[in-house]
Amino acid sequence: MTSPRMTHPLDGIVYKHQCRNWEETPYTKSLGDALEALFDGKIHDLDGIVAGLNDAGVKPPDGQLWTADSFKAEMARLGS
Repeated sequence: MTSPRMTHPLDGIVYKHQCRNWEETPYTKSLGDALEALFDGKIHDLDGIVAGLNDAGVKPPDGQLWTADSFKAEMARLGS
C-alpha cells in the first residue's frame, strides 16, 4: 500500500500524511506539532517553514538553527 502524498505547488516538497514506520519521540512530536501549527497558519513555503521552526525554538538533531537544506535532509531522514 502506498502512502498518500501531497506536493505543495510553491516549494515542490512532497509531504506524507500520518505515515511512519517508527515510534514517535519527544523530538518528532515537537517537530510535528510545530509543523502542524505552521500549516494551520497557512505557512507552506520552505523559507516560511524554516523561519517558523526557528522562531518556535524547535531545533534539528544537531541543535543548530534550521536551514532549508537541514529541513529537507531531516524530512528525507524521517521518511517524509
